[in-house]
Amino acid sequence: MRIAICHPATPFMRGGGEMHIEGLSRALRAAGHDVDVVSLPFKWYPPQELVHQMALWRSLDLSEANSVPIDIVIALKFPAYLIRHERKIVWLIHQHRSAYELWDHPEFGDLRLHEDGEVVRDMIRRADRVALGEAKRIFTNSANVGDRLRRFLGMSSDVLYHRSPMCEELLRSEPGGYGDTILFPSRIEPLKRQQLAVRAMRHTRTPIRLVLVGTGPGLESLRREVSRLGLDPKVEMAGRVSDHELIRLYGQSLGVFYGPYDEDYGYVPLEAMAARRPVIVTADSGGPLEIVEQGRNGLVVEAEPRAIARALDALYGDRELAGRLGEAGRAVLEERVPPWSEVAERLLA
Repeated sequence: MRIAICHPATPFMRGGGEMHIEGLSRALRAAGHDVDVVSLPFKWYPPQELVHQMALWRSLDLSEANSVPIDIVIALKFPAYLIRHERKIVWLIHQHRSAYELWDHPEFGDLRLHEDGEVVRDMIRRADRVALGEAKRIFTNSANVGDRLRRFLGMSSDVLYHRSPMCEELLRSEPGGYGDTILFPSRIEPLKRQQLAVRAMRHTRTPIRLVLVGTGPGLESLRREVSRLGLDPKVEMAGRVSDHELIRLYGQSLGVFYGPYDEDYGYVPLEAMAARRPVIVTADSGGPLEIVEQGRNGLVVEAEPRAIARALDALYGDRELAGRLGEAGRAVLEERVPPWSEVAERLLA
């Protein structure tokens, strides 16, 4: 079949959405399908631009290309799922969060701060009801995303987990021993809350170190905070690293911390499990809580620096605990998160 994957991409940025697209494209091609990615540059500000973006996707005609029919379109997030097609499948990463669960959040609710924010929010919700209602099937990448869809729009969906490309690489590699570092790889921005991990390092009582991997709009302010708190010896900001280097960092770490606010899904805990590393997540981290279980394959702590510090020190002082949690995580990953071949088959069933 000819399959078009529809994706709104932010120029010069590569995150979980882009990795998701890459994995899906490879899996569908491996299954024998003719696949292409249809992408438009995405900009979410000012709010009026969102209306423009919605109109662009809604007006596209992907019924055929060069006089050859396109059999299926698969859309993963707003506003790409506004595309019209007689066989549209939505695998929802997330909706436009600031029009939904983040609308009235005191820190992350940016849309409501604009004069036209409420009008745009209502337009988004109306458009979502129509466009998502057209889909032949709706999958979500986590139960958390599915719960939001049901809560706000009253729509049901099927959860379909998947592995990141890095997860697959780590499953094929042999990790080393448990070192003295805690790894936190992620785009650096307020929702990911790297500052929680940095502030936790003020309260650790062991020689444990934190390694932050990634870049993003919050990079410079985080650098300033590390310096202001005098944590340069305890916190390394590694920036963007190669896949080879990231595999090494996972494989030589003591464990992994992941502390976003209400994450949709989250690749980092899965990658930690693939590398047999224990993972620490916060109690309000959302999607990761579907995979990380307290005391079984990781540690779940309050989103508070002292609580995080106690968990870090606990791993440092008990390598047997770190090994047990890491091994259990690997087993949970292999049991609950299917390989891409199964994902592609289920999407098209």
